Amino acid sequence: MRIVITDCDHETIEEELDVAAAHGVEVVQARCRSEDEVIEAARDADGILVQYAPVTDRVLEALPRLRAIGRYGVGVDTVDVDAATARRVAVSNVPDYGTEDVSDHAVALALALVRGVVQLDRGVRAGEHALTPVKPLHRVKELVFGVVGMGRIGAATAVKARALGFTVIGCDPHVPPRTEAEEGIEAVEFDALLERADVVSLHVPLDASTHHLVDDAALSRTKEGAVLVNTCRGGVVDTAAVVRALRSGRLKGAALDVFEEEPLPLDSPLVGLPNTVLTPHAAWYSEESYSELKRRTIENVVDVCAGRTPRNILNPEVLS
Repeated sequence: MRIVITDCDHETIEEELDVAAAHGVEVVQARCRSEDEVIEAARDADGILVQYAPVTDRVLEALPRLRAIGRYGVGVDTVDVDAATARRVAVSNVPDYGTEDVSDHAVALALALVRGVVQLDRGVRAGEHALTPVKPLHRVKELVFGVVGMGRIGAATAVKARALGFTVIGCDPHVPPRTEAEEGIEAVEFDALLERADVVSLHVPLDASTHHLVDDAALSRTKEGAVLVNTCRGGVVDTAAVVRALRSGRLKGAALDVFEEEPLPLDSPLVGLPNTVLTPHAAWYSEESYSELKRRTIENVVDVCAGRTPRNILNPEVLS
């Protein structure tokens, strides 16, 4: 069995090599960025592990031996799942490896905005000790925390925000509104959430229905002075629209861990705004999540190639 890691920006692949050795699997690491590079690197692979490299219908057509694709992470927007299914190639992800970590990060970012932590820190370092730049601040228990996307991570974020004292409401673009989510969080429609929430925290996958979900129109309905937190996918947010809302004061602040272009260019207008908190797609990370992600990604692919049902699979019909 031969598995090719098409691309991986992790420091090592020791976890993958340990799993491979335990199953007698050969692992080859490449550094692919384009379709052609994936085709060349994976020409004789039984399975591939993918981080950001494109796996399109053209790539799949050129890899008739391929049986399994493992995506490092939750989202699979770089993989054409429909094309893979048509060619009976199993696609796996690791949907729950970073649930605790991303929800922790989302809440941390929200608190940094709500309490003005980053702006106050910058002021002290510049010799300024006034509260004016962050006024008005309000008690957490007086604020409404809106969770957009009530999957694993969104639900975990909602529970943690409620424990801190926020009034929490939630919506899910993929699920019809209900009176109450399973976690006891009030469920509302998207527009109602925007109108009520002091914190809007995004936790949806990136697809055609969520691309630029937060755009000028959505921001015009957002409660004035609200803050935006994004730890899901950069493309869910229209960056230019958010910049306009931050400059106008419609948004009091934005805390973003993901961007439409990554890494975020230093000349991005987001960098120069005083009311932004920016982290480098780091919400997923802890030592525990890092190890789990790497191990489970290759285990899913090994299982498919060995004729077993993997723990996670997006198109189980290909195994029948």
